[in-house]
Amino acid sequence: MTDPTILTIVLNYKTAQMTLKAAEAARVAMEVLPGEIVIVDNDSQDGSFEMMNAHIRDHGWNRARVIQSGRNGGYGAGNNVGIRAGLSDGSRPDYVYILNSDAFPKPDAIRVLYDHLNTTPGTGFAGSFIEGEDEIQHTTTFRFPSIWSEFEGSIHFGPISKLLKSYRVPVELTESTPVDWLAGASVMMRQDVLDEIGLFDETFFLYFEETDLCRRAQKAGHRVMFVAESVVTHLGSVSTGMKEWKRVPDYWFNSRWHYFTKNHGRAYAACATILHLIGGSLHLLRGKLTGKDNARAPYFLRTLLRHDAAALFQFQRQRPSQPAPQIGE
Repeated sequence: MTDPTILTIVLNYKTAQMTLKAAEAARVAMEVLPGEIVIVDNDSQDGSFEMMNAHIRDHGWNRARVIQSGRNGGYGAGNNVGIRAGLSDGSRPDYVYILNSDAFPKPDAIRVLYDHLNTTPGTGFAGSFIEGEDEIQHTTTFRFPSIWSEFEGSIHFGPISKLLKSYRVPVELTESTPVDWLAGASVMMRQDVLDEIGLFDETFFLYFEETDLCRRAQKAGHRVMFVAESVVTHLGSVSTGMKEWKRVPDYWFNSRWHYFTKNHGRAYAACATILHLIGGSLHLLRGKLTGKDNARAPYFLRTLLRHDAAALFQFQRQRPSQPAPQIGE
């Protein structure tokens, strides 16, 4: 009986040099493991595809290749291209390992996830301990978003956060344990589970796609596991530029609304938005009363209200003649 195979997917968008460093770290970590690496260029149109192909050829990388997505459909769509591509001989892998282009696994990080899936059949997805270059842990383990997490996360008030601590989305963990969902910087998934529940929902351009995929896995009875012994260094937000955001982009609001409506319905999504607006407004009011600048991204609450109201009322106008699409079924 042959050992299970891994397909490692690294998605590139205009960060070719960084992507190659991530792929090189994955090559070292996979040296004694059966499988391949596929780099998906997400339609960068900046020479990334040619540069990465030349690098692999000139450096004699075996078990690695670069493919084109053909369009930039976002994070989930790009990774789906890699998953659908499979191994180079046309066969399907046993495990799919998603690695961000700005994430660098330690030499044993992939093997630890591989061993965990090999020995715990109840685990569908296994994710790594993520740290920065300063070796400080990043929060990448979470609870599923809810109405109450929207209120807790927007009001930023200690007594409320204490009261609603069981709804708080980020969960700080240092030991291996099951979680609701994991950030997608370093996650290994069973191909059988993906065959059962489907791939990333491509309606999400960026953000909430991992949340949705983990939710579907759990609803199908598969555990999502944080494996602290698998350590990966992550720079964070290199492709998205999130750290330099002046305003939250529209695709974040689109993804948030789609996640809530898909998984809970439009009434629930509207209630989540209302509680977020109430909490955020109270947070801003407290800042004015105390003389502190409590604003996050400028115009965030205004944009949230405008976006979600438009999404809700557009649905209502279309509803008599056009049923809501059932995405992901």
